Amino acid sequence: MAPFFSWFYWLMNLNATVVFLGISYIQHSGAWTLVLLIPIMSTLMALITLHMMYCNLIYQPEKCCSLLATFGVFVNALKTCCLQYFHLGRDVTDSLDHAKEKNGGHYSELLVEDTKPFFALLPLFIFQLIYRVCIMQIPSAYYLQTMNSNLNLNGFLLPIAVMNAISILPLLVLAPFMEYFSTCLFPSKRDGPFLSACIIAGNLSAALSVMVAGFSEIHRKHFPPLEQPLLGQVLPVSSMPCFHLVLQYVLLGVAETLVNPALSIIAHRFVPKTIRETSMNFLTLFNGFGCFTGALLVELIYLISEGNWFPNTLNKGNLESFFFLLASLTLLNVLGFWSVSQRYCNLNHFNAQNISGSNLEETLLLHEKSLKFYGSTQEISSSIDLWETAL
Repeated sequence: MAPFFSWFYWLMNLNATVVFLGISYIQHSGAWTLVLLIPIMSTLMALITLHMMYCNLIYQPEKCCSLLATFGVFVNALKTCCLQYFHLGRDVTDSLDHAKEKNGGHYSELLVEDTKPFFALLPLFIFQLIYRVCIMQIPSAYYLQTMNSNLNLNGFLLPIAVMNAISILPLLVLAPFMEYFSTCLFPSKRDGPFLSACIIAGNLSAALSVMVAGFSEIHRKHFPPLEQPLLGQVLPVSSMPCFHLVLQYVLLGVAETLVNPALSIIAHRFVPKTIRETSMNFLTLFNGFGCFTGALLVELIYLISEGNWFPNTLNKGNLESFFFLLASLTLLNVLGFWSVSQRYCNLNHFNAQNISGSNLEETLLLHEKSLKFYGSTQEISSSIDLWETAL
């Protein structure tokens, strides 16, 4: 499963590289009719391909716990817990056990036990919000920095989308090597501690990228201004070459290489089979929450600093202060994730107990086999006794 997520993100970013290079061509050539034509044709081809391959994509649907059932377990446990606290006073080992039918809830013991590991993943998802805010600086603050830098390369005006493609190159280069070393050379090390270390290292790389962006912004202001044509307008920008910003883009690419596959593997392997679909959906949902968190953070800082820390005109503000604040929040986020990362270390032991079917179901099957075996041995032993008596 680990190679699947690594190559899945590798192919996704390969497609993104092609897209950004196509956007760069459109920006350079001015063929704006392609802006509508390419997405429409791409969507149409994707729909046709999915329709043709539908039978091969869905081989045997599995019965999974729905998202509504997961929320239902939590709400019912909270409701029953409050009622029992004020009226019944029944104690249980886990708060979610209140949702079980035997404790006054409305859900089976099997469903509640399968839901427990999912709620243990919530801290993992929450601590990725700040990291996602750092990643979202590429189309926001990093874009402003690049737009206000010198894009002229020997008379050729570089499109801004080229810098987005640069941020993807580390993943395209490093992902195959990391997969080779972790799978072929050190297959026994692809466990929970290794994955948690990858997530921590990726968050540190994101914090370092934002910090480098802050110093780059200070460095950019020391260059004399010049006029540069951009999107049909002539804008006053810094004469600092845009290649001085490459390091911060590369560091974010390294962060994506380390975090995304490891996070997906933990979200997939940590939970039972019946809850995996919900877990992966929540991972995507929290990635979207990270984007909204970044937008709210920018709006809040803009209002508090009165436009100084996220200025409309970079030369009239202090964007570096925003970068340093975000880097500090990311470092605190790393400390918070490190404090809870120990619970995600022993994935293999957890899977041996939970993922290959439910614990209760497997236990019943084992008991049934044991009883059958015990009954068969009793019949054999009684036959032997009768035979010996006859002799």
